[in-house]
Amino acid sequence: MAVILLLVSASQATAHVSEQGLALLLPTDFYITSGVLAVIASIILISVTPKALVARIFRPLALPGSEGPAWIADVTSLVSMAVFFALVYVGFSGPRDPLTNLFPLVIWVGFWIILFSTIGLTTNLWRYLNPWTGFYTVLFGRDHSGLLSLPQRLGAWPGLAIFAAFCCFYIADPAPLDPDRLAAIVLLYWVFTLLAMIAFGATCWMTRGEAFSILFDLMSRVGCLGHSRKRAVGLPGWDLLSTTPMPLSLALFSIVILGVGSFDGLKETFWWLGLIGINPLEFPGRSYVISSSLVGLGASCIGLIAVFAATMWLGEKLANMDATAKQTVGVGTLIRRFAPTVLPIALAYHMSHFLITFLVDGQYLLAAIGDPLANGSNLFGLGQIRVTTGFLNTPDSVKAIWLTQASIVVAGHILAVMVAHHVALDVFANTRRAILSQIPIAAFMIAYTFFGLWLLAAPRGI
Repeated sequence: MAVILLLVSASQATAHVSEQGLALLLPTDFYITSGVLAVIASIILISVTPKALVARIFRPLALPGSEGPAWIADVTSLVSMAVFFALVYVGFSGPRDPLTNLFPLVIWVGFWIILFSTIGLTTNLWRYLNPWTGFYTVLFGRDHSGLLSLPQRLGAWPGLAIFAAFCCFYIADPAPLDPDRLAAIVLLYWVFTLLAMIAFGATCWMTRGEAFSILFDLMSRVGCLGHSRKRAVGLPGWDLLSTTPMPLSLALFSIVILGVGSFDGLKETFWWLGLIGINPLEFPGRSYVISSSLVGLGASCIGLIAVFAATMWLGEKLANMDATAKQTVGVGTLIRRFAPTVLPIALAYHMSHFLITFLVDGQYLLAAIGDPLANGSNLFGLGQIRVTTGFLNTPDSVKAIWLTQASIVVAGHILAVMVAHHVALDVFANTRRAILSQIPIAAFMIAYTFFGLWLLAAPRGI
């Protein structure tokens, strides 16, 4: 009788999740049009800007002093490793709620949102924060070159494969926020990376196999301080203008970063959920869409690579229409030269896509830092933080958030246009050929701007 009464008296339960659940119904047509027109205007303006002025715009300013001794990075890496294992312990022993367990919040908010964006805006902080190199140096010294040789022909393909596996987990896994599951996977990856460094050497594996070292090295090229050890500061993107073509594996890595970010936004829209036959207002759960998410992710990345290659092919054909053309630049070379120019767009999408998550889950992260073991602590006065989402309940604040997201996307596209034009001036013999070659990529940038702004404005069902 007690069981029967309990079942009969059951009522609707309420709960919340850390992911975005917002149908943003704003009059965004005007803003999307304005953003696209801003990109078009920047394309026209940069096309008529003299080559010398374009070069001067991106010329960095040397900073005084030196980078400092190498042991500093080793010390910070050891500290990072200690923090890493402490967080793994919290992941296994802390509360099962991913919004109160510090470990998943650090991984998905601190690492994937804050650190990614900070590196993209400044420089490669990861070489000081990775939890391997300091420990490796203590064990083997700086001159250890590994037990095996990683074939040069592999390039950075191992790192790209590992990044693809990470993206599959992040996009399609049923429970990427589960503290136990996430802690086990991250710990296994730490062990795997250390063993790979022992096998192939720290420098080799960190530049060709460790996915996040490669990712952050690429993204730091967008930052105002660049990725290199040169002490210089300049307009964001100045370090993307190397005259040496990027290896094909790294070029495709750059495009995949953009493809993953784009699909991560697309899979949440009503349009995508309708395409795979799901009512967006009755989402059945992540386990129901694993296969469609994997197929969509793969199709997005492969399709984007194909479109980018077609853009490069058509740009070369148009450039060679110039009667003064004396040499042909291969499509492969163009892909290797122009692929880094999409990184500002990838950074802009990442920042805009996760802005609301950062505003909400960042509060949970601060609260968890104040009470890392969920035992009632109040470290740094953060333990009593009360998370609020009130800024998502009024049209004015939501409009301000959307305009901020849209501005980031438009700025990223304008920067990409400027970098691409500088690269075109360097690759082709004269300004006329450079402008002709840029017509397809300009169309690509305009279309992608519209797509990105539409992604931000589209109602979401997850």
